[in-house]
Amino acid sequence: MPVGTVTRGTTNTNRLRRVDRWIAVQPQLRRASDPLVVDLGYGASGVTAFELATRLRRARPDVEVLGLEIDPARVRTATAQLEALRAGRSAFPPDLDVSFALGGFEVPTPEGRRPAVIRAFNVLRQYDEAEVAAAWGRLTSRIAPDGLVVEGTCDELGRVASWVGLGASGPATFTLSLRLTALEQPSIVAERLPKALIHRNVPGERVHELLTALDRAWRVHAPWSVHGPSQRFIRVARTLRDEGWPVRDGVRRWRLGELTVDWDAVAPR
Repeated sequence: MPVGTVTRGTTNTNRLRRVDRWIAVQPQLRRASDPLVVDLGYGASGVTAFELATRLRRARPDVEVLGLEIDPARVRTATAQLEALRAGRSAFPPDLDVSFALGGFEVPTPEGRRPAVIRAFNVLRQYDEAEVAAAWGRLTSRIAPDGLVVEGTCDELGRVASWVGLGASGPATFTLSLRLTALEQPSIVAERLPKALIHRNVPGERVHELLTALDRAWRVHAPWSVHGPSQRFIRVARTLRDEGWPVRDGVRRWRLGELTVDWDAVAPR
């Protein structure tokens, strides 16, 4: 039996574009000997799996995406959508290497293959915080030795998102990604933190300190708004790095409203 609980299954076109473009540049995908990617808990429609395959094959033309859902009705719906895609009755390329199957946190794969990447988005948000560690453990036990689990959440339109990047040994990074146009303050992401952090945005916790530092830097660099919100956010990222936060990447990622730090910088106390 699939491991997990049926959740709401909300799905919107283009909702996961921010996390998809992050996955596309990760070495765990680009260097994988077997570029199998699992879209775990894709929801009421298979569109997120189609979008994921379309975006990732620009980086890995041989990428293969397997959508897994715990609800048999959702698997039937996605399979029918796939048949329409193969017949050319879809906006997606008919040759996308995508398939769908029944499955949960046990992550069943053809011939026991170990995925290079597992994306589990807007799944654990509906679980209890106490269940997160076990779910992470199941997922990381299924990936390739140098694989990646991406677990997080976003708003309904994909304008605010955050996620944890996990390797075989556990969580390694935390990323937030924001639509910068008309952004009032970066701490809006507090509403869409992963389940492991969403209840930790309180004084004394590291993630609260990060969001406080982000808001402060966002205010300080308000004059850069005349050059556009991306330039303002670039200065915010540089300020946090100068303050000692373990900020990763560089301008190419920051201009997208994306900031990644080491997991230890936000891990619950």
